[in-house]
Amino acid sequence: MNRKMIALIVGNGEYQNGITKLINAVNDANDMATALDKLGFTVIKHVDCNIEDLDRAVSSFKDSLNSNDVGLFYFAGHGIQIDGENYITAINSSFIDESSVRYTSYPLNRLIEAMDSCSNKTNLVILDACRDNPCEKGWARSAKASSLAPMFAPKGTLIAYSTSPGEIASDGLGNNGAYTESLLKHINKPDITIEDVFKKVRNSLSVVTQGKQTSWEHTSLTGDFYFNLSLGNRIDKYSKLAIADELYVLDSTIACHKIISKLKSHNWYTQNPAINSLSSIIISKSDDDTLFVLGRNIYQAACGDSGSAIEYLNNFKSKVNGIPIAKQICILEGMLFEIFFNSKGDFRDSFKVTMFNTIFDLDIHPEFKPAFDFMAELLLPFSNSFYIIPGKSIEDAAIELTVKENKKGSILIKEVYFDGENILYGEKGWEKYTLDGKVSFDSMRYDTFMDKLSMEMMIPKKYISLQSSIDIDESSKLKFPYWHSVKRS
Repeated sequence: MNRKMIALIVGNGEYQNGITKLINAVNDANDMATALDKLGFTVIKHVDCNIEDLDRAVSSFKDSLNSNDVGLFYFAGHGIQIDGENYITAINSSFIDESSVRYTSYPLNRLIEAMDSCSNKTNLVILDACRDNPCEKGWARSAKASSLAPMFAPKGTLIAYSTSPGEIASDGLGNNGAYTESLLKHINKPDITIEDVFKKVRNSLSVVTQGKQTSWEHTSLTGDFYFNLSLGNRIDKYSKLAIADELYVLDSTIACHKIISKLKSHNWYTQNPAINSLSSIIISKSDDDTLFVLGRNIYQAACGDSGSAIEYLNNFKSKVNGIPIAKQICILEGMLFEIFFNSKGDFRDSFKVTMFNTIFDLDIHPEFKPAFDFMAELLLPFSNSFYIIPGKSIEDAAIELTVKENKKGSILIKEVYFDGENILYGEKGWEKYTLDGKVSFDSMRYDTFMDKLSMEMMIPKKYISLQSSIDIDESSKLKFPYWHSVKRS
């Protein structure tokens, strides 16, 4: 359902040896890295590389490909062709003559052969590399050097060029080169094959450059590849209507649908009797979609303080006892899904955390493991929103605190470290709440502090352990910096 994808991004702009510097190449690399990161790629980015840096980066990239499904290489900078062979240049490449370029630049064939030798099934090479010919005035064969030559694409490979042969790529008038600007417009559009993405790029590029630049691709891909596969298309267990449950059509003749309808009322006097009427017979007769949507709405009602919904979550294991495990899993997956995704099926900007720990306490039961695996897999493309992907197995999440005890015996939380990084930061506008220019502190009970760490870090409380120079337990009087957070920023 989810793919392991890795990208090596290189942007070279600060060329030496009298060669034209490229204003936007580093911007292009930075923006492509951001875009690919959001699409679920593990991104390795290097800018203004010398030839040694470039060689090491490619070697490291090759080592990572065997443990991934998709490899992507992106280059923004000067590219050059010599006798039909293409080279990407380093900032210290020498352009005195053709021989010096060969020995101080990186051959693209070597890169493609390295990628092809690995076990991953899909390789993508994107080259925004012909912005001008650095040697146009000094070489007799400058016409050949002014664009990259067509290359053989091994099976499972797509090579995308920013220009057609003989054209020069524009470095752009804004923050990006014209090609990368066009690519960034389309790369994140959902459910569009990569071939169609590049068709859209070609059309946008033609408009931006007034027809002076035409991108092209050479592909030997054997299947469809999507940069952005929407959630509805990544989940094959439930329908798109259940994923975007605001569109789910309820049938008043179906018992479970009637209960879901009442849960959507946001009225406790309607919600509580509805949940109380939920029986094993009703659940056993319901299909997967219905139970998934039911789970979502029970969780929603519990977060809205429906007493019966809260009780259902607190006693979920006993409530579903005797129901086929596959049916139980559907309800639990709906509850888990509701925490992280909204009624349109989109990833939430703010997670629904009220009953987060109650639900994740269920991961101790082996029979529920498929539901938590399902959730972890769905959240993989959004891994940068988490310290640890919810649903993945955790033994211990050790949090180190830098603390100070004040004269009244309260413990001031000064820093919060996770994996060696201080994750405590002031939320936007926190400066307004300082006292004489100093951070002010809010009194906080131990349980409240643990809840805050858990629900902001999205790590179940039972897995969090605290380490500090002063022992902290239920009797500790804590003070936490006001208007501060440990959410993944």
